[in-house]
Amino acid sequence: MGTCLDKRWTYCGLTKGHRPPKVMSWPLAMWLLTLISVNQGAPVGQTLNTFQSERKEWSLNHLTVHRSTGTLYIGAVNRIYKLSANLTLLVTHDTGPEYDNKACYPPLIVQPCSEPLASTDNVNKLLLVDYSHNRLLACGSLYQGVCKLMRLDDLFILVEPTHKKEHYLSSDNQTGTMYGVVVPSQGQDATLYVGAAVGGKQDYFPTISSRKLPRDPESSAMLDYELHTDFVSSLIKIPSDTLALVPHFDIYYIYGFASGSFVYFLTVQPETPENGMPAGGSPGDLFYTSRIIRLCKGDKKFHSYVSLPVGCVHKGEEYRLLQAAYLAKAGRVLAKSLNISAQEDVLFAVFSKGQKQCHDPPDHSALCVFTIQDINTRIKERLQSCYQGEGNLELHWLLGKDVQCTKASFMFIQYIHMYYVHRQKDKYGAIMCGFFFFSTLFSQDCPQLLHSGEILLPAGEVRPITLRARNLPQPQSGQRGYECVVHVQGLVHRVTALRFNSTSVQCQNSSYLYEGVKISDLAVDLSIVWNGNFIIDNPEKIKVHLYKCSAQRDSCGMCLRADRKFQCGWCGGEGRCTMRQHCPPVSPYASRWLDLSARNVKCTNPRITEVSPVAGPLEGGTLVTIQGLNLGLSFSELEGNVEVAGVQCVPQEEGYITAEQIVCEMAAAPKRSAPGPVKLCVGECRPELRAQSSQLYSFVTPSMLALTPGRGPESGGTKVTIVGENLGAGSTANVHFGNQTCELYRRTASEIVCFSAPSVTRAGPVQVSLSVDRAEVHGSLAFEYIEDPTVQRIEPLWSITSGHTTLTVTGTNLDVVQEPRVRVKYGGHESVNVCKVLNTTTISCFAPSLKAEPTADQETIKHADEFGFVFNNVHALLTYGNTSFVYYPNPYLEPLSLTGVLEQKPGAPIILKGRNLVPSASGGARLNYTVLIGETPCSLTVSDTQLLCEPPNLTGQHKVLVQVGGLHISPGEVHIRSDSLLTLPAIFSITAGGGLLLVIVVIVLLAYRRKSHENDLTLKRLQMQMDNLESRVALECKEAFAELQTDINELTSDLDRAGIPYLDYRTYAMRVLFPGIDDHPVLRELEVPGSGQANVEKALKQFAQLVNNKVFLLTFIRTLELQRSFSMRDRGYVASLIMTALQGRLEYATDILKHLLSDLIERNLESKNHPKLLLRRTESVAEKMLTNWFAFLLHKFLKECAGEPLFMLFCAIKQQMEKGPIDSITGEARYSLSEDKLIRQQIEYKTLTLSCVNPDNENSPEIPVKVLNCDTITQVKEKILDAVYKNMPYSQRPRAADMDLEWRQGRTARVVLQDEDITTKIESDWKRLNTLMHYQVSERCVVALVPKQMSSFNIPCSASFPRSISVDVPFRSTPTSPDSPHSRVPMLTPDLESGVKVWHLVKNHDHGDQKEGERGSKMVSEIYLTRLLATKGTLQKFVDDLFETLFSTVCRGTALPLAIKYMFDFLDEQADKHGIHDTDVRHTWKSNCLPLRFWVNVIKNPQFVFDIHKSSITDACLSVVAQTFMDSCSTSEHRLGKDSPSTKLLYAKDIPHYKSWVERYYADINRLPAISDQDMNAYLAEQARLHSSEFNMLSALHEIYAYVSKYSQEIIEALEQDEQAQKQKLAYKMEQIISAMSIES
Repeated sequence: MGTCLDKRWTYCGLTKGHRPPKVMSWPLAMWLLTLISVNQGAPVGQTLNTFQSERKEWSLNHLTVHRSTGTLYIGAVNRIYKLSANLTLLVTHDTGPEYDNKACYPPLIVQPCSEPLASTDNVNKLLLVDYSHNRLLACGSLYQGVCKLMRLDDLFILVEPTHKKEHYLSSDNQTGTMYGVVVPSQGQDATLYVGAAVGGKQDYFPTISSRKLPRDPESSAMLDYELHTDFVSSLIKIPSDTLALVPHFDIYYIYGFASGSFVYFLTVQPETPENGMPAGGSPGDLFYTSRIIRLCKGDKKFHSYVSLPVGCVHKGEEYRLLQAAYLAKAGRVLAKSLNISAQEDVLFAVFSKGQKQCHDPPDHSALCVFTIQDINTRIKERLQSCYQGEGNLELHWLLGKDVQCTKASFMFIQYIHMYYVHRQKDKYGAIMCGFFFFSTLFSQDCPQLLHSGEILLPAGEVRPITLRARNLPQPQSGQRGYECVVHVQGLVHRVTALRFNSTSVQCQNSSYLYEGVKISDLAVDLSIVWNGNFIIDNPEKIKVHLYKCSAQRDSCGMCLRADRKFQCGWCGGEGRCTMRQHCPPVSPYASRWLDLSARNVKCTNPRITEVSPVAGPLEGGTLVTIQGLNLGLSFSELEGNVEVAGVQCVPQEEGYITAEQIVCEMAAAPKRSAPGPVKLCVGECRPELRAQSSQLYSFVTPSMLALTPGRGPESGGTKVTIVGENLGAGSTANVHFGNQTCELYRRTASEIVCFSAPSVTRAGPVQVSLSVDRAEVHGSLAFEYIEDPTVQRIEPLWSITSGHTTLTVTGTNLDVVQEPRVRVKYGGHESVNVCKVLNTTTISCFAPSLKAEPTADQETIKHADEFGFVFNNVHALLTYGNTSFVYYPNPYLEPLSLTGVLEQKPGAPIILKGRNLVPSASGGARLNYTVLIGETPCSLTVSDTQLLCEPPNLTGQHKVLVQVGGLHISPGEVHIRSDSLLTLPAIFSITAGGGLLLVIVVIVLLAYRRKSHENDLTLKRLQMQMDNLESRVALECKEAFAELQTDINELTSDLDRAGIPYLDYRTYAMRVLFPGIDDHPVLRELEVPGSGQANVEKALKQFAQLVNNKVFLLTFIRTLELQRSFSMRDRGYVASLIMTALQGRLEYATDILKHLLSDLIERNLESKNHPKLLLRRTESVAEKMLTNWFAFLLHKFLKECAGEPLFMLFCAIKQQMEKGPIDSITGEARYSLSEDKLIRQQIEYKTLTLSCVNPDNENSPEIPVKVLNCDTITQVKEKILDAVYKNMPYSQRPRAADMDLEWRQGRTARVVLQDEDITTKIESDWKRLNTLMHYQVSERCVVALVPKQMSSFNIPCSASFPRSISVDVPFRSTPTSPDSPHSRVPMLTPDLESGVKVWHLVKNHDHGDQKEGERGSKMVSEIYLTRLLATKGTLQKFVDDLFETLFSTVCRGTALPLAIKYMFDFLDEQADKHGIHDTDVRHTWKSNCLPLRFWVNVIKNPQFVFDIHKSSITDACLSVVAQTFMDSCSTSEHRLGKDSPSTKLLYAKDIPHYKSWVERYYADINRLPAISDQDMNAYLAEQARLHSSEFNMLSALHEIYAYVSKYSQEIIEALEQDEQAQKQKLAYKMEQIISAMSIES
């Protein structure tokens, strides 16, 4: 069982006499267990890290290592720690100490406790990782042993269940007494098997149990027992009798694990005395034994519980006290020694010597090795020996006595054990042979019944039942024999059975009856029982079939139709279906019993009971169905023997049912045929074999008179009713609209109802025709197909969860929809509601209610997954466009008072408080509230949080009912007291006694009272208005955070991923290498003025040889960098020229780059600059060459992997910015990531959908374009161009400046819209650009883009007004920008002569001449900063996708580019070379090398990669993303405060997460195998070959030579001083080239 590690070691076993495992010394055992547990050794020479708890007395109890990440989780006294693999503390979670008392049950956190409390340590008892749900289970000793489920990442408590007894595992505070095993299940909740010492509280805690671990941490079933009934549960408790016998008895669970189909526990427990006498009084007097327990996974009843002793023997010394254990794979060496595979499970266990002193074991210990395969074999052998009656069950502690194994084929310890544990009295359920455990091991030995054919018993007949079986045991002395138990309709029949041998048993003669004349065959359960309570296994589920011949067989034909296996026949004399023995013969030679076995058997007296149909056309073809009794026993008996109304009717075999039904097809009938009956003969036409119907069959002629409705949509589905005569005749009717069949719905004598099919001829009338069987019915009826209804607008696009709010739907042809309905789908649930047609263009619908899960959050805004209409068969509207229909939470009203009745004075307003009363939806639609006081409505004022109801003139108590949408809410009742303070008698008394003066006083008082009441009401109204005003200020914040939830789905669904417009390699490289230069000489052939072209080319080719000389090129670059006049711009330009010239020799260029970088690192360190500053700025040729090197080698990676998320981010930013207003002058926008580019004012705007004429084909459908009414005309043109040419590269599209925008009104009226014209408004010295709102352009207006021209419709503004801006649009082209020639930047150029300033949405903040009233009307601008968060949240997914792609070594199957790994390894080599071991420095070098030098440049300038236009607002947002990218790569911590820029604060919480991605990325790259120079050179050669012809090398050399010419003297001097250059005469060669070039110049 073990590998021999030392020849002196001996073997021991699981039980006495078995082969034992190996033994080794205790120190080595501890070392091995530590090594296995941590599973990660320290390299040779590296210092081992250590970790200690905060206090020495707070010991570390449990350790678990995450199998994937290597993270350590440690359970200690009062603490849970999370450590990295190098023992760095990551997270600490406090668990104690807390005030507690072990005697408090339930614990004091559930109910108060009268016991004295003290500060108590919380000892960690259990620490397990639930990998399937990424959480940690930690159980302690406090509060009776409650557990916590914590998130693995940050140890955040997910749940801490405490309110049920199942939540208390054990209050014993000793460590090493509890263990658990988490068993995951595919697609189901996991199971926790846990064993625990109970500490004497056996009534409170089970010693072993299995519990539920639901996926939802808030589930009420958390830690519940898997099975818990009155009779059986998933647990075992220590009996009280055992504690009476052994007062200190307990089971200590040292270790547990799952392997294969089983769960195992290793325990230490006291031995119980065999003679039943009480044991010693102290734990020290007890003998302990170690045992291994095994359970089957999924065995909720613990039937498979089995326990065996385990230990080791070495040189006669027994090692029985288990101390620790660990399960691992065998490994190659150990597996070979054990003769098993390396992937098999092996158990390592450490035992102490002896069997006493369990809590203070001796020092001498041993390490034993067990294979799980051997453990299972020993358990099987032990069970088989018990199965054969050898030994006892060894469960004395559980059963109270030693139970001997019984020699019986199916007496298993598991069932005997459970029988005693639960005291079951059911002798059929206590022990049986089909349970999970033994069916897997001994199914071939189990006694069981075998299938031997169907068992048929006639009801009431006395017969035996013989069964085949196997392994039937022979009853022993004192045991009862066999019985058959038959269950018939709730009654149990017990019949003695006889065992013939081990393979056959017979139930003795008996009869069985069942009730009911309608049940012809009844299957009943059969069991074979031995010895009174042991049931023989019935795996085939064999049943007995009782039957009655007479049941449902009232005629001869029905009787003879019965299956022959029943042996039923027709008894002619008695007229009933019976068995042969129950039909007495007429004579010994003549029988009255008929069955199909006899020849020429016929049932006489056939009878027809029903004929259908009873009318048909003369042309025939009608299928007539004839039903009756005794209609023949075979189809051949009826052929040619059926006629209907005197016309031949041909029987059809497919419709024939023996003796019951005939289907025949009518032949054509002569004209004027009279009605008649159905006549038939069965075989021969003798009187006793004839039949005639009582019903008459008639011949009729169907006709069509009218149909309604007369028109319907092209898609069909219209329910059409055709009225006529004799339309119910015949068996088959088909209605055709043109060539299409109208689907039949209902048919009567006077009408046919059918559903129209889709039109195949588009719109227009079609002829209606009818065929009835073979008759064709023609008429003049026509049905008109019209165009399908369309939906153009829905107002509003929201409702509340309960629905039933009114939606107004406008469109076309809506009146042809018969039963319009609106549908919505959310979370897999669909609901519909009705609509009402108002006219051809309008219908009114009630919004469907939202059917969400009961557990869903009812207070959140929900977006419907699908929203559309059910319009007949018009499938196109089932899902209406991309409309996102929004559901707001239902309004909630608080109760009027605690008692439910509100006391009110007459006329006092009733205030109903609540929430969600006004959904935060845009637009003018609002909820329509109705408040009834009793039956009378009251006038309402509605705000966000209350309804103000001015009640009608009522008194008394009335119910308050609020109706809104589909909700009817009653917050209570109101009691309006009577206001009659002065009664009529009192008034007369006062008038009589006080005279006129008192009357005046009373009148004044009443007037004052009324005035006071009116003032109170006015005050209430003012208060409501103030509330509304405050809510307006907060509305911006609400909208911003609502956008956070609503826009992400819209944005993701709207983005068009049709195609990414990548630039070709040459353009891409030029924009990176030479930004802002469109037409560079390296793109053209070399052109030399004059006639010296050939000589210059010859000289440049010689110069190329020098450039390809490493000594020359390095000297050339170093010399240039020493010159003061060699500027930063020159360094970058020369680096790009060199990389261009060496495009065809990238291996050589890489070698040069490495030399230059090595020089740069040495210079950096020699100058004592901080190492982190290396590569931070472009101050050398090497740094720019590095950028260009990455640009060349990462182009393929950009196209195949990184380009898509970058393009998606650009599109997302562009689309999100254009959803709100953008100021065309300042570049500020409503949506922005940059605080500097955020509009800080409330801009009123509305989204419009314009219909744009297709510029390529004006006859094609118009293109819908979404714009804002506050957009300038140029902005509208840009959006139209984006919509029309959305899949076309930007460089191939027309320019907005070259196009005019026409507003077309009818066929002839056209108006050209411009940013400035004679209608432009000028106030003071401010001129506002024209917008769509200025021109009053409305929804669905038709516009067109036409080439720019002097239009006769509009007079250009320059004709009568001086222009205030130097160009037609508020942008000026910047040829030197990276996006040249189409990059545009915001520009404000006031007219210098007139002093007029131009504005669009906001006036320039530098001007302080705003009116005081204007400034006062603006809200506090800082509240608009929440829009930054809203925009950030909307774009979060796209930023995450980009960062995740760039910080991943594998992307969509694309491996990490070799250039990255190669350069990172080079930097690590340089760090090692210079003795730099600071990980932060190495991290910074890599960040400065790749992310800072290349990726940040690409993120900020996507136009380097794609053929796109980048606006200023998009540029500002990309700059924020790029800054976040840089911060993520930094190792320094950013301290944030209230004065930090918003761009830093915006991603403050995300940057630590991104930093972890960067660290993982660098670590993953470091772990990749190194790339050899040979492989790298092959890769570089391939890349050079692919792009060798992109640039003109001579032109590049000519540009480089300009610097040679400028610094020729310095270069020649440097070459003359260099030893290598002297040997190669490089200075001389250079002088020759200079001479040749100077001649030509």
